[in-house]
Amino acid sequence: MKVKVIDEECEKDLENSINSFLNESIDVIDIKYQVSIAINGEEQLYCFSAMIIYH
Repeated sequence: MKVKVIDEECEKDLENSINSFLNESIDVIDIKYQVSIAINGEEQLYCFSAMIIYH
């Protein structure tokens, strides 16, 4: 069993990265998704990540 962690700054980039990884010949067991938000002054920073568990 292996894991792959993918982290992007926007949802669309994460979606594209996951789809690219899933195009490989792997057997996916589970995908965990998370969004983190931080505030830096007036700016909101988002972090979209996924952990793919696979064989």
